[in-house]
Amino acid sequence: MKTADYQPAEIESKWQNYWADNKTFAAPTPAAGDQAAPKFYLLDMFPYPSGAGLHIGHPEGYTATDALKRMKKSQGFNVLHPMGWDAFGLPTEQFAIKTGRPPAEVTAENIGNFKRQLKQIGLTYDWDREVNTTDPTYFKWTQWIFTQLFQHGLAYVDEKPVWYCPELGTVLANEEVLNTPEGPRSERGSFPVERRPLRQWVLRITKYADKLLAGLKDVDWPDSTKRLQANWIGRSTGAEVDFALDGIDAKLRVFTTRPDTLFGATYMVVAPEHPLLAQITTDAQRDAVEAYVEKAKSKSDLERAELSKEKTGVFTGGFAINPVNGNKIPVWVADYVLITYGTGAIMAVPAHDERDFEFAKEFGLDIVQVIEDKDGDGELTEAYTGDGKLINSEILNGLNVADAKKKIIGELQSKDAGKEAVNYKLRDWLFSRQRYWGEPFPVLWLTEKDYAKLKSLDKSELTRTLPVKPVTCVIEGETLHAVPVPTQYLPLTLPEVESYQPTGTGESPLAKASEWLNVWLNLKTGETVPHVKIVDDLEQLTECPGEDWVAAQRETNTMPQWAGSCWYYLRYMDPHNPDFIIDPQVEEYWQTPDLYVGGAEHAVLHLLYARFWHLFLHDIGVLKTKEPFQKLFHQGIILGEDGEKMSKSRGNVVNPEVVIADHGADAMRMYLMFLGPLEAMKPWNTDGIMGIDRFLKKVWRTFIGDDGEPAAKLGNDEDDADTARALHATIKKVTSDYESLGFNTAISQMMTCINQFAKAEKLNIASAKTFLQLLAPLAPHIAEELWERLGEQPAIANAPWPKHDESKLASDTVKLMVQVNGKLRGNLEVAKDISKDDALAQAKALPTVQAQTDGKNIVKEIYVPGRIVNLVVK
Repeated sequence: MKTADYQPAEIESKWQNYWADNKTFAAPTPAAGDQAAPKFYLLDMFPYPSGAGLHIGHPEGYTATDALKRMKKSQGFNVLHPMGWDAFGLPTEQFAIKTGRPPAEVTAENIGNFKRQLKQIGLTYDWDREVNTTDPTYFKWTQWIFTQLFQHGLAYVDEKPVWYCPELGTVLANEEVLNTPEGPRSERGSFPVERRPLRQWVLRITKYADKLLAGLKDVDWPDSTKRLQANWIGRSTGAEVDFALDGIDAKLRVFTTRPDTLFGATYMVVAPEHPLLAQITTDAQRDAVEAYVEKAKSKSDLERAELSKEKTGVFTGGFAINPVNGNKIPVWVADYVLITYGTGAIMAVPAHDERDFEFAKEFGLDIVQVIEDKDGDGELTEAYTGDGKLINSEILNGLNVADAKKKIIGELQSKDAGKEAVNYKLRDWLFSRQRYWGEPFPVLWLTEKDYAKLKSLDKSELTRTLPVKPVTCVIEGETLHAVPVPTQYLPLTLPEVESYQPTGTGESPLAKASEWLNVWLNLKTGETVPHVKIVDDLEQLTECPGEDWVAAQRETNTMPQWAGSCWYYLRYMDPHNPDFIIDPQVEEYWQTPDLYVGGAEHAVLHLLYARFWHLFLHDIGVLKTKEPFQKLFHQGIILGEDGEKMSKSRGNVVNPEVVIADHGADAMRMYLMFLGPLEAMKPWNTDGIMGIDRFLKKVWRTFIGDDGEPAAKLGNDEDDADTARALHATIKKVTSDYESLGFNTAISQMMTCINQFAKAEKLNIASAKTFLQLLAPLAPHIAEELWERLGEQPAIANAPWPKHDESKLASDTVKLMVQVNGKLRGNLEVAKDISKDDALAQAKALPTVQAQTDGKNIVKEIYVPGRIVNLVVK
């Protein structure tokens, strides 16, 4: 028996199972699908499957894309809307360390919970295309991309000063380090971190700086996100200038965007990490410099570069020679200069740079003005950063800034003391972590002797992917050469280990996996077999298999979590291809996502890294497209009811499962979309969902009678003009609003429409079905149930999307505002051609008007046709 009342708990699981069992929203493959049908690729930023599960902020963007997907399917598009898991990373590894449970087991458990919750919300992803960055069939191709980067000279090894957390036992990216009153701390766990030089894999993203910058003009992204990326890349033009060092056979190179101010350079500053600092420093200043350098290790780059902070520094005792005038100028060490920007050294022109001015004032250093300040009268009280003519600059005097730059660069080049140059804030991408739970690098390390033997072979699977310039590192005094694992031996999977604890040496737990780490390598085929076996907890060497075999070691670092998320959108298109990253025919059809929805917190790093890999794959002929994400949208943040960001510590996290249990998934979906514009930040209000709850119940009561069957008012009678107008206005606005992701205003329009339907004496059943089609993207369960009860076959998304009839929107009536002494007292719906006398008569007859005019004289009657009646009384 059909229930007469609206029961979300009963109908929602029914339809969720129907969509899953019938693969209602599965995307066709290009070979099987209609190639003539338009495609729409809709992408959500895939989540990290934490043990905490979803909170109410997760479904916001997911609901929006699910709604758009449902409409696009009805509009005849082949829609690709997949989901997957960004599942490698530190949180799961930390959980494994605490509990001893394998990360893979924990990950599978968390994914199962996430999938259950997503299904409970009514999100209908194409689960046949699910990807998981920890699945070997997926990360095989992550490793393959790395080998391509390696082969093309875009991957190298270097000793890098990095943030290292002893407690977590791993390197942290800058964005994972917090500035706190107690010093820099890890974002996860708030543990102390320190600067430490470690051997790291690095990707040459700087080689793509100009392409990454140029590509921003071709994508439809929020302007704020484009600006963030452009600023992160930070392209600037200027000059490299070499300063000879007094008494030292070396030169200090600086990059400056203002070579025109060289005559105003009165001192130099090097970063605490600068490689020439020890040579420059005199014995008298060495203790002070070393103490300062040690203190600088505890500061983050952001803290050091802050303009507002107090300037600190120490004189090295050394001097440099200004190449344009021969002046000896002191060299200081200060932490506001970063080794990661430019050359790690600057020429300081305090008269025309705010930081240099403050530093010079603090330490009593010379300030020489070289740009004329027209409004200035005497000594500078602050740095002058405006334009003007050059002064105190010998050959440059009287020139404007642009001409002075050209002339001084020419002068520097003639003296072999400098040249024109371009610089970037963008640094090469630190691409390794000292963790277990990450993609293993498909790299083997050989001794110099064995590498030479490999290079001497006529044919080898290993030499096909070697870079022109070998990648080397020095470990315990021995130079080793990197060799990539051939594709046929990928994926290289993680070994089982007894402990996920950090080694304490800066290496990952993989350094303790002897049988996995040490192998015999066949130089011709790339095959490996264990070099070491464990017998009774003791390591034993195995016998060398033959003359073509040499001993090798695997890389112990693992890739960062960013690696798997750089290209996941490609694998969704061709998730089960065992032979290649993506079939060219598949890429030609789906191309790239038509809309990418995700948080603005990923505006730089994830999006920049993905663009880099995509451009690279395009350049080597793997992809036809140049940019991965043509259109980007950032949903806003859902705040707690206290107006603060949701967090466990604040106790303001809203659990979607609780909301669904109380009100149903449809009510939660609609309320998330009704809170405000999708891109806005807005607080959750549990009481506010009651309005949506009442709306859905009204929809049900309008279409379903007390017996659970279609309401008696539904039939084949033609709708009255007001009802038809309300429906077609709703079709027009809802369609437009869904396209622009303006779901809150679409819901308001549907509320207006259902009010008209509810008060209409008769309602055409076709109009009711059309309304359900408009409602279905946001409230799919109730719409699907009512669609079936009104005699249609599921799924409602298979029905063609309705189109409005413009002629139905025309009206023979207008609304008049009726005022008394300029104050609104009522409204009239009247014929468009009503006469002035009739309009005035109807206005005076309104009870609210009569209450204001009884016993008073109407001294003036104002009528503006189609707009206003205003009665002036005394």
